[in-house]
Amino acid sequence: MALHLKWFTFNPFSENTYVLYSDNKECIIFDPGCSNADEESTIITFLNEKNLVPQRLLLTHAHIDHVMGVRFISRKFGLKPELHILDLPIYETAGSIAKMYGLPFQQGPAPDYFLEESNTIEIDGQQLSILFTPGHSPGSICYYSASNNFIISGDVLFNGSIGRTDLPGGDFNTLSNSIKSKLYVLPENTRVFAGHGESTTIGNEKLNNPFVRA
Repeated sequence: MALHLKWFTFNPFSENTYVLYSDNKECIIFDPGCSNADEESTIITFLNEKNLVPQRLLLTHAHIDHVMGVRFISRKFGLKPELHILDLPIYETAGSIAKMYGLPFQQGPAPDYFLEESNTIEIDGQQLSILFTPGHSPGSICYYSASNNFIISGDVLFNGSIGRTDLPGGDFNTLSNSIKSKLYVLPENTRVFAGHGESTTIGNEKLNNPFVRA
């Protein structure tokens, strides 16, 4: 049974929020960036139109633009965010970062447990692998579906670019190694759904990305 991916571009940072769903109406929400009532309404309207029931709330990393909607989604569906433990300090200090940008923000709930590369995510009998890909943040992870030929890459790899490494915990060499060892080894026709901008493919980035070449 095929999986379907819908994305929304939210908040002042133009962050991509993803909803992965199956024909059986199960869904997972990735990186909820909805930051105001209109954006919250947009994602809820979609879920209602498709009769989707969110099962999990997953984060690729915990920078402010990727967690602005965590509290709303958590309260709406009774879900706790799941992320890598190395990004917990970033998650816990999101409020102070929001204040620096002059953005309204309410902290989401603490995670009950943390994701590791050895874990798999299941939706409607299909599995997504977790790839540990630090460099943009200490605990950045990607979600890879081999059977559906796509990866949700967060801010690790973009169309023609990569995640910035000048933020606390970022490191260019670490990020470059993550991309080469974890992403560029995937099939070249793998679709890459990034945290910002348009989708791309692994093959396109291996050939054309000016920041990290295969």
